[in-house]
Amino acid sequence: MLLQFSALPEAARDVTSIHGQAESGVISAVLWLKLGVETVGAAIIALGILSAGWLLVKALLKRETADFTAIRLTLARYLALALEFQLGADILSTAIAPSWEQIGKLGAIAVIRTALNYFLSREMREERHEATPEDHVVQRADAD
Repeated sequence: MLLQFSALPEAARDVTSIHGQAESGVISAVLWLKLGVETVGAAIIALGILSAGWLLVKALLKRETADFTAIRLTLARYLALALEFQLGADILSTAIAPSWEQIGKLGAIAVIRTALNYFLSREMREERHEATPEDHVVQRADAD
């Protein structure tokens, strides 16, 4: 391989080198973007945990612990959004010359995350339409 490369004219070697550098730059940019998208997803989950945890603490301190559906829905909204970001990061990971094994893993992950997101969204929609007794707890906790 080295002999073949050195046998190329100098102009061809420069193009190959530039092509290799460009490809390396694209791969690096995609990997950084993937890391950024994963970080945003993780940060959304952390915010959701903090938000739902804060509402839970407020409800417990006020001894209003009848039903925590609204608090669960608060966390579910954050999780649903984070799942979208995590799926985007998974798609980015296969953007660079994926193997069949990587494509298979992405397919499995995509199906699992899409199913989770679907059922989470469906539950949120159903719960939103029902009047839950603790809605006033969350509203008062937010007002405080």
